[in-house]
Amino acid sequence: MSSNLLSELQDRCIFPPPETEVDCAVSGGADSLALLMLAVNAGLKVTVWHVDHGLRPNSSHEGEMVSEVAKSMGVKSHCLQAFVEDGPNLEARARDARRSVLPPQILTGHTADDQAETVLLNLLRGSGVQGSSGIGEPSRRPLLNLRRSETKKLCALEKLEPVDDPMNLDPRFTRNRVRNEVIPLLAEVAGRDPVPLLARHAYLAHEATGILSDLIEGLDITQVKSVKKVADPVVRLAIQDWLTGNLGFPADSASVNRVFQIVRGEIRGTEIPGGFRVDRSEGKVRFSVNTKISQDSD
Repeated sequence: MSSNLLSELQDRCIFPPPETEVDCAVSGGADSLALLMLAVNAGLKVTVWHVDHGLRPNSSHEGEMVSEVAKSMGVKSHCLQAFVEDGPNLEARARDARRSVLPPQILTGHTADDQAETVLLNLLRGSGVQGSSGIGEPSRRPLLNLRRSETKKLCALEKLEPVDDPMNLDPRFTRNRVRNEVIPLLAEVAGRDPVPLLARHAYLAHEATGILSDLIEGLDITQVKSVKKVADPVVRLAIQDWLTGNLGFPADSASVNRVFQIVRGEIRGTEIPGGFRVDRSEGKVRFSVNTKISQDSD
């Protein structure tokens, strides 16, 4: 491997100690291939996991390529199928499909560029401080201090040809528009690269979230009486944390406000984006799948 670049990038990655057994998600793109190379170089005992969503005619070939690369590095691999159909909420459905088949603590190849995009997307949803901290579980994202351009350079030096997913250019997906339109515009307006600034903001927000978590520790917003005398801002924080835990991504401010009304007894129930409901009954708040939407979609 290209030792100079590998060493330079390795110093900025946050991996567990050598000999640690880890699972790595490898789609075949530059970021995930770089994750694989850097994890192996760090002396970790790596198992590769690849998920085929069946969204492209030759998607099975991508799994074969990942398996060959893993084999060349002396790493075992698994190629799984979790097919999803094109259509509304494709990104969310594909993400849920991957989560259903991948190990829970798997490492991913998210970079500083992904972090910056996530911060902006969460701000657009009004996701509060928790959303401003960007990608969740940073301990599973060893490459957050690297740039996408660096993972591509590493692959080029290693003569690997990453998968170029055409969906990354599809303007139907908000993330793609943030990546390809908003961030370049911010760079033009600010006269500097906004990605390091947004990544730094995410780091500071993550620290602040840790402090705020101490304030809500032990609060159970599902038991209305237990938070009756708790200050409104603290209850909102607890609701944000509770909703995010159920949804798997930072809740938007409108959803937090509606659940706050439920907890305070102003309304009895509400729908939550993504096909969920929150209801209050007999002094308890419950999160559930919106069965009406599920039945209508069957």
